[in-house]
Amino acid sequence: MTFTPAPWPRRLRSQDWFGGNGRDQIYHRGWMKNQGFPHDLFDGRPVIGILNTWSELTPCNAHLNVLAEFVKRGVYEAGGFPVEVPAFSTSESAFRPTAMMFRNLAAMSVEEQMRGQPMDGCVLLVGCDKTTPSLLMAAGSTDLPSIVVTGGPMLNGYYKGERVGSGTHLWKFSEAVKAGEMTQDEFAEAEASMSRSAGSCNTMGTASTMASMAEALGMALSGNAAIPAVDSRRRVMAQMSGRRIVQMVKDDLKPSDVMVKAAFENAIRTNAAIGGSTNAVIHLLAIAGRVGVDLTLDDWDRCGRDVPTVVNLMPSGKYLMEEFFYAGGLPVVIKRLGEAGLLHKDALTVSGQSMWDQVKDVTNHNEEVILPAEKALAKSGGVVVLKGNLAPKGAVLKPSAASSHLLTHRGRAVVFEDIDDYKAKINDEALDIDETCVMVLKNCGPKGYPGMAEVGNMGLPPKVLRKGITDMVRISDARMSGTAYGTVCLHTSPEAAAGGPLAVVQNGDFIELDVPNRRLHLDISDEELAARLAAWTPAHELYQSGYAWLHQSHVQGADTGADLDFLKGCRGAPVGKDSH
Repeated sequence: MTFTPAPWPRRLRSQDWFGGNGRDQIYHRGWMKNQGFPHDLFDGRPVIGILNTWSELTPCNAHLNVLAEFVKRGVYEAGGFPVEVPAFSTSESAFRPTAMMFRNLAAMSVEEQMRGQPMDGCVLLVGCDKTTPSLLMAAGSTDLPSIVVTGGPMLNGYYKGERVGSGTHLWKFSEAVKAGEMTQDEFAEAEASMSRSAGSCNTMGTASTMASMAEALGMALSGNAAIPAVDSRRRVMAQMSGRRIVQMVKDDLKPSDVMVKAAFENAIRTNAAIGGSTNAVIHLLAIAGRVGVDLTLDDWDRCGRDVPTVVNLMPSGKYLMEEFFYAGGLPVVIKRLGEAGLLHKDALTVSGQSMWDQVKDVTNHNEEVILPAEKALAKSGGVVVLKGNLAPKGAVLKPSAASSHLLTHRGRAVVFEDIDDYKAKINDEALDIDETCVMVLKNCGPKGYPGMAEVGNMGLPPKVLRKGITDMVRISDARMSGTAYGTVCLHTSPEAAAGGPLAVVQNGDFIELDVPNRRLHLDISDEELAARLAAWTPAHELYQSGYAWLHQSHVQGADTGADLDFLKGCRGAPVGKDSH
């Protein structure tokens, strides 16, 4: 793709606030000057909003205030005027009922911050799972020049000489306690090793996946995704991004120039190669919807089906993000895709270069971490899209995190009507379940939970764990953490709370999972399924007020990104009439 920079100099949108000597311009400038800004900062240089999702209740992002200072250095060095703006911060580890419920609220609030304030360009300072997609959604809606800077992953954790991956080992150790293989005191001791530095998850969880997606989309500078949070090179990346956004404003290089269909296809293939989180599916669908790109679940299956998973990181593999960075990081993976004919090489990036020009000369420093194709963790990686009478609009599964012997399976359904029903029954020794069964969880989708929590990787019952069984087929309309693993069918659409077929699965029904043929089938007749659906009534009342009501009333299905229906499409960032 070729890009022609806009002529410079030209009048910027911030000058509608600050340029001139009228009463309104003096009003806007005058109030800004109470912070000690000199007059010449308002002389027509680009105003750069640093949209900072820092929060002490978002631990992954708690160091972003430090990075913001380095972004400011870069903006000043390039002749811009940086202004730091707090943005809605959706904490994965602390927000209830689930951070996903507030991704759309964050995107909506940041969009209006960008649209309603004097910003010519934006630095999206993000880290935790939902902060990256929410700010990219906002940038897609406003189409202001924008660049992503992520906070970076934590350093490796170790417990008794074993690498400890944040999230991944939480699930592993928790199951070990239930199976009687680990004491509660040992679990508490291991806790201290899980989060030993600033940063987001050190596994290829959703935070690292979405950092990789931002880079693969071309919305972050090359190499951004894997630099550890506490590495000095993370600060250099922030400073260089601050410099770059000023030139992007001068060139009028916008998200719609970068996030085109080819860029999303690059990102999908990259997600397959890294063994990325299934959450990337729902986030990229939502981002594409904001920027106006026609992206579907079928694109995920088409683009990712034949891409081998070559990044040997937890939860699919052995290593952590620190080793991935030392091996060369995401540029090595993207180069590998290009060499295999799986990359749109001419895709434009925020650097102004093509994707291929950025990565063509990089080197793989560790083939144990970034594997040769012939040693891939999964020959056909990616995210599998399953369809059938149980998931007419699709469900997703991550083969690199699944058990190969379960990818073709038929089993008896053990049904949990919602997460509370699951919690009430799962530890009951009288529960009629064994390892051949299929665990089914309902009413945990975008409307049902509400917000679509990460509960799809249901822990197994203790009596099964004690047999040494570590995986069973699980099906739900929920999500799962990108740090989790298992043969888990997620995002089943339509969801149960919307009257999808999942809602009428009964204990004792047989379900067939056939990953090679992309099939998820409830083994009852069409007539029986139709009769059950006709008799179905919602299990839960809707909220009557507040954001929860807005969310449940307007959220769309997981198959299209679970965005709010009235936020789809790029609406731009026009300057409205001055109210003063």
